[in-house]
Amino acid sequence: MAFLHELVRDCLQDEKAFCTVKCPFNLDVRDFIGKLQQGRYNAAYKTYQNTVGFPGIVSVLCPEPCRDVCALKEKGGSVSMRLLEAASMNFARNREPDQYNMPPKSARIAVIGAGPAGMACALRLTTRKYKVTLFEKSGLIGGHLNDLPDADILIDDIRLQFKYETLDLRLNSRVTDISVPGFDAIYVATGMHGDTFGLSLTTEGHYSTDRNGVFMGGSVTGADVMQAIAQGLNAASVIEGFLKTGRMDHFEPPATETKLTYSAIKIIPSGAIRPESGKEYSREEARAEANRCLKCTCDACVRYSPLLSYFRKFPKKITEEVEVSINPSSLDGEATLATRLISTCNYCGLCREVCPKEIDTGEFLLRSHYTMREKGKMPWAFHEFFLRDMEFSTGEASLLLQPSEQGEVKYLFFPGCQIGASDPRLVIRSYDFLLKNYPSTALLLGCCGAPADWAGNAPAHKEVLNKIRSAWNDLGNPTIVFACATCNLMFRKHLPEMKGIFIYDLIARSDAIPAIPSIHGNKTASVFDPCAARYEDGLQETIRSIATGAGFRLEPLPMEGRLAECCSYGGQVSVAHPPYAEYTVKKVISRNTNPYITYCSNCRDTFARAGKETMHILDVVFGLEQRPQPTVSERRENRLRLKAVLLKEYGNDNFNMEMKESKLTMSSGLREKLDTSMILESDILTLIETCEQSGNKILDPENGSFIGHLQIGNMTFWAEYRVVDDGRYELINCYSHRMKIEE
Repeated sequence: MAFLHELVRDCLQDEKAFCTVKCPFNLDVRDFIGKLQQGRYNAAYKTYQNTVGFPGIVSVLCPEPCRDVCALKEKGGSVSMRLLEAASMNFARNREPDQYNMPPKSARIAVIGAGPAGMACALRLTTRKYKVTLFEKSGLIGGHLNDLPDADILIDDIRLQFKYETLDLRLNSRVTDISVPGFDAIYVATGMHGDTFGLSLTTEGHYSTDRNGVFMGGSVTGADVMQAIAQGLNAASVIEGFLKTGRMDHFEPPATETKLTYSAIKIIPSGAIRPESGKEYSREEARAEANRCLKCTCDACVRYSPLLSYFRKFPKKITEEVEVSINPSSLDGEATLATRLISTCNYCGLCREVCPKEIDTGEFLLRSHYTMREKGKMPWAFHEFFLRDMEFSTGEASLLLQPSEQGEVKYLFFPGCQIGASDPRLVIRSYDFLLKNYPSTALLLGCCGAPADWAGNAPAHKEVLNKIRSAWNDLGNPTIVFACATCNLMFRKHLPEMKGIFIYDLIARSDAIPAIPSIHGNKTASVFDPCAARYEDGLQETIRSIATGAGFRLEPLPMEGRLAECCSYGGQVSVAHPPYAEYTVKKVISRNTNPYITYCSNCRDTFARAGKETMHILDVVFGLEQRPQPTVSERRENRLRLKAVLLKEYGNDNFNMEMKESKLTMSSGLREKLDTSMILESDILTLIETCEQSGNKILDPENGSFIGHLQIGNMTFWAEYRVVDDGRYELINCYSHRMKIEE
């Protein structure tokens, strides 16, 4: 399962913010700012205090290197971290340090120098309950801090932070020889121009010298005051690592660089908040300034991808959950943590497009889907309807027509299975146009295999591809004419030897373009690009050209072209996770109030079902009126009707496919329920007729209705019905479920 880790190898989710890596203390600004944004000043102060050691000193003296790299520097002004740090102190309920109830440790450490670096190292070690002796040649703590304005305030902060700690402080104690007996480790922090005792820093580890157990840092090594404090705090961790492992390099240094890029975050300009007092923020001002912070993180995938946005999960988290599902660690080996998540992906490719590292979470989930199915862990119910529908499209509803003219077949029109299901006229008129302008055009009704691919069903997918390849070879390898962007995408991915063109390009370039009605006048609309056409730049331009030629005034959508969104149909998520499908549709159709023009029948029908006025571009080209959204049962009937018309028109003149009138009657509400539940009326009729023939039914004597069930495929269907006089049936209720009934 190496591909699981390859996916997230370059993910920038955990990369530190620009300000954090510039901060000498590596302050987690996202966490600190997040608490301020919530008005949690005490919690923010504790974060700040625990990170910098001496908050009163750092908040006054820090030169704010973070301001130079703030994403808002040129977009309203850098976030004022120093004022926010001061606000966390001013409004904290309790500024005293924490008391740590820990048993004392036996190791003894000597710190030489009571300046900022030495005091910081001693503070961190004493809070961890080590026995620390601090030697200072002068009679004061704080080193050069005593020479600064308001020195008393700075020194008071040092005393405050040591309030609950035990420190053996030895002032006026000059150390002349570091071979002091009785200490397990020594930290030399003698300050600028201080004594180095002949020590040299090594490259083996941070702050380590060429003498075992002796470390050095702070101004004596050239650090400024902020760096000195930070080094003292870090040196404490280095020393602790040495005491535990005997290694001088047992330490992971703070990050000083980040792979995060400014283009990976959403920068919203906003003006800096200036304190009305001229010095410090009020509570409200501090919160307002904190709210300006973007908390820079690479989150484009979560912001733009509907799947990652819905679940609020980054690729790394998804990878972890998928790996647990594929390789469960539970006792029974049946854990399926991410089964529904895997099946909820639309495979639209938007996550890859917006990711600065081009991480394709959708492709990863699709491969995981295949793996889960191979292991028998993917619920069949997620894809049962769509696989049966694909079988219908490639079987009973399939058709291959060759042009009547003899000679080489130049084009093969492959409209796909859904456009004819939506409205047979779109295929009929398109083929009529092709034959008039390109007479050597054959037609193949069928399915591109997307349902099997999305279901991770390799055998079924291979079977569909082989049927298409066989028909194409028999026709002499003609150019494929697509009307569906998904079919084009599937052919490119799985049948790359078959070159294709879109019918829309042929329409746009033809001398005999169908007369486009001018009924649209100057109507405003927006083109909704199907996600499968994300990288079809030429096709996108062609569709817009046809739409404007028809009289539409086009208004762009915020997400179009390379940022095209999925309508929710892809991946067949409507069964696997209906709430997600509903969430996606609502989000997409609310981009603006204009009618949508699209060139995907699934997009058109999905939006129409949700109440959004949407036209297929072929509706525009052929002047077709707005039509109601067909139910799942009507979609099947439409494909049979399409086959019948094409055979009669271009095949066998004597062919007559009789469309039988339905024997079922039901209320409009029940018909809507069947459609929403993806239950075919033909399946319910089969159920009822089977019950009538076998007598396997239950009578309800109170209302004279019968109840029966039948397993079709893997699904069990139930129906409550009455028999009426003319051999018809009145359907009262029905439903389906995964359970099998043992007779």
